[in-house]
Amino acid sequence: MATVQTKYLGGLRTESVHLQSGSKLITDAPTDYHGKGEAFSPTDLLATAYGACVLTIIGIAAQTHGFNIDGAEVHTTKVMGTDPRRIVELITEIILPHNNYSAKERKIIELAAKECPVYNSLHPDMKKTVTFKYLG
Repeated sequence: MATVQTKYLGGLRTESVHLQSGSKLITDAPTDYHGKGEAFSPTDLLATAYGACVLTIIGIAAQTHGFNIDGAEVHTTKVMGTDPRRIVELITEIILPHNNYSAKERKIIELAAKECPVYNSLHPDMKKTVTFKYLG
């Protein structure tokens, strides 16, 4: 069974439905590629999936080891290349709230970030720059 159903709505816009939940998502082509930039572009979704995946996997690791990352954020910047047009780099800053993480917890966080299935599915030629910022 399919996971997602996507329809072309015209005007370089699509609507995707997550079939299990019914959640909907609109995409639009970016302004630098003939679109209006009124919604996530498909490449924005890749960057979004990466950030959401990293936080989810770190959250699972934190839960397993008895600490939390509530309020954590990921800021992801995609860098586009040409010939062929593609994402050539994802620059990701993982920002963790003030929680006085121990050295062991920081190690768990940083190892978990590398276990994200999206991260591990990206082409090895895509540069992935990941930094961690611990507040407090």
